[in-house]
Amino acid sequence: MQTLFTNVNIYQDGTFRRGSVSISDRLLYFGTDVSDSDQITIPGDDFTIFPGFADVHVHFREPGFSYKETIASGTKAAAHGGYTVVCTMPNLNPTPDDPEKLQVQLDIIEKDAMIPVFPYGTITVGEKGEELSDMAGLAPKVIAFSDDGHGVQRVEMMRKAMLQAKALGKLIVAHCEDNSLLRGGYIHDGEYAAAHGHKGICSESEWGQIARDLELVRETGCGYHVCHISTKESVALIRKAKAEGLDVSCETAPHYLLLNDSMLEENGRFKMNPPIRSEEDRQALLEGLRDGTIDIIATDHAPHSAEEKSKGLQGSLMGIVGLETAFPLLYSHLVLKGEITLQQLIEKLSINPRKRFGLPETLAEGKPADFTVFNLNESYTIDPNTFLSKGRSTPFEGWTVQGRCVMTMAGGETAFSRTEEIGDSRR
Repeated sequence: MQTLFTNVNIYQDGTFRRGSVSISDRLLYFGTDVSDSDQITIPGDDFTIFPGFADVHVHFREPGFSYKETIASGTKAAAHGGYTVVCTMPNLNPTPDDPEKLQVQLDIIEKDAMIPVFPYGTITVGEKGEELSDMAGLAPKVIAFSDDGHGVQRVEMMRKAMLQAKALGKLIVAHCEDNSLLRGGYIHDGEYAAAHGHKGICSESEWGQIARDLELVRETGCGYHVCHISTKESVALIRKAKAEGLDVSCETAPHYLLLNDSMLEENGRFKMNPPIRSEEDRQALLEGLRDGTIDIIATDHAPHSAEEKSKGLQGSLMGIVGLETAFPLLYSHLVLKGEITLQQLIEKLSINPRKRFGLPETLAEGKPADFTVFNLNESYTIDPNTFLSKGRSTPFEGWTVQGRCVMTMAGGETAFSRTEEIGDSRR
């Protein structure tokens, strides 16, 4: 069986061109040279083919919390959003701090994943910050090391982790949060918190630990990646570290790029960690995107049950879903509004995360088909009831966006397809 896209807009090597794409025996070819007696031809006039997106920061909750999300539902949601590879964070049960515990997750991935899934191993045992995990035993089977959800509080523990990670050729991927500065806060310590009587989380709880860790990177030479930055100070610190030549990268998430704390509502779908910050912080993040300080946009897809997100800003658990809305939101509200170019967006969603984390290549001729197809002209309203994720909590419910995913292929297999839209014209 061959599938042929004709006259489709193809994004490749930083530019767009019109052409044809064939998939035959699961392999991708450019042009129409490959022939097959049973062919599906798809007129591609309305479609754009992008390299498959890569999310280096997702929570699929399995094992341990499958009522929130599973490998099966999470990878379906990822494919629905145009992602062809994801990296799963380790705050699970059992926590993957040794090879035996990690194998529980690997077995589920092998059985249920719709797209490739690369797990993280923890930095410390149980993510408790008291003892290093079996990093050497984990290294061959994990993408990197992270205690996501918890900052590593002790300087000496992070130093040991960096030295071990460097010896193993792996990144330290840091959730930067100084517990001593949290003071019971749960949203940004800004004007909204003051006006509505909420306890705030100060910006220094994030950037202070980044500053500490960058000193350790200077000392150890470890490759270091910062999760979900949200403050202007974080951007400035990472910009300076890159100028010095340190092996440092970082990510932010769509909600920090599109929202500020004046847009908060008394609803759990606006609660995540780190919190939505000020407009000044948002503008600094946008500038960091434009000048290359911020390498990657990751969703921090973090589903919870409806009950867990129904207790307002104070009582709800932290975390929102994002895999199925990231591209249309960013395309509609950043690219189409001139904040960044479409090429910059694809770099942050696909090219840079693959390079930094050594993830499989995409849109490679003669290799298993790996790409996503979008109709960039289609407008619609974000409706959580259409999500394939078990999670439904998003601050973007009701937003109008442009650009809908119509097909995703990963590893030569169709992971998602809107068959009614792409048609089925057999030769």
